Amino acid sequence: MKPFFVLCSSFFVVGFCAAFAGDEPFRPETGKFPSLEKAHTYRGELVFVDHANRRGSIRVQGSGMFFRNDPHPFAMLPYGIVRYHDAAADLRDIPLGTVMHVRAFLPPDPKISSVPVLPVDNKSKDANHNRGTGIAPAENHVLLLEDEPSHCQREGLVWKLKDLEIKNREGMIIATREPKQGGDAKATEEKLTFDAATRFWRGRERLSIEEYLAEGAWPADGKKSLGGQSVLLGIMWKPTPDGIFTRFHISDIWLDDASLQRAAKQQTEVHNAFIRTRWMPAWIDAVEYGKFGRATVTATLFGGMDESLYADFKKDVTATMNGVESTLKHSGGAYGPAHMASKGTILAVTKATGEVPLGSSGIQIRFDTDLIIEGIRPGRVVRVRPSNWPLVNLPREEYISDGSNPEDRFPTPTIFPKY
Repeated sequence: MKPFFVLCSSFFVVGFCAAFAGDEPFRPETGKFPSLEKAHTYRGELVFVDHANRRGSIRVQGSGMFFRNDPHPFAMLPYGIVRYHDAAADLRDIPLGTVMHVRAFLPPDPKISSVPVLPVDNKSKDANHNRGTGIAPAENHVLLLEDEPSHCQREGLVWKLKDLEIKNREGMIIATREPKQGGDAKATEEKLTFDAATRFWRGRERLSIEEYLAEGAWPADGKKSLGGQSVLLGIMWKPTPDGIFTRFHISDIWLDDASLQRAAKQQTEVHNAFIRTRWMPAWIDAVEYGKFGRATVTATLFGGMDESLYADFKKDVTATMNGVESTLKHSGGAYGPAHMASKGTILAVTKATGEVPLGSSGIQIRFDTDLIIEGIRPGRVVRVRPSNWPLVNLPREEYISDGSNPEDRFPTPTIFPKY
């Protein structure tokens, strides 16, 4: 088995050593959106989600045996972006087992990190027991978390299907991930499994593997060259037989652009409905204090959302602004997030010109209120609701009351009822 391990792992060793070269640790500063180029990059299987606290765990792909890697905790930055099916998403939207691409930094403030703070050089440490290096990076505060089709669309990549082997509705595909505009001579072939649960998407259709085989595109049994067919793939991980240490599985195949566009449209609607009830996150750039509680607030809306959400922020629109935690949990939500929030009017909306950093929308609002609350201070994170968005009460896990009880932030087992 030892020679087999070396052969199977050589691709990952080379890839991860290259990723670490020149990968200097970077800690974001409050009030500044960090450059994506300074982020540490890795990918792995999403194995746990605490959506209310915008954190979870990923089994990071390293240079060793993937199945032995401990789940690695991560936290979304307040302005961190989640992408699923090439659309904005919340952590609750991502199925467990999905392979995600991560761009992350050191904790901005280790004292209030919601996940473990690790040594700065942790990504270069050998985890031993054949797990290898790179599986527990200290860069666990995420700017961008995206699934495979989102990653490919952002980077201009496609999967080219080379060869197929199938038996009893399951099998193996050899494929390469390459630039959409032309082949990459350096692209490395990867073996991916599929089975009867793999979904095929074409235009407005969702096909089962039986339906796809019935069309004759693939044989029901045997091998076939697929000639470099261009597709987009949804990728997950599942336990693999035959002593294979790292091999990913195809959950979805999008056969054309229209099919992924439909998936993106559906996910966009899901996320739009979510944001309209939880409010748009932003951070405070400046506060001009007046008399008797009056203030004018300048805030930058966070990025990554659908344009239709930003379009609701207009001059002279009434709005509500509430202080939130770094996890974007509302404060004082026992009677709804608007109960203790500042109410007022949007005085102006300005859009930045030029390149806008990831995490920022490039949209800044000036908001006038006659009763400023404690949570609205420069550098703090808030959520803003235009008056045409629904006003609802949020579930208990999504607000922190007055913030005096630390268990609001990290609930203990005492939250469970006594029967």
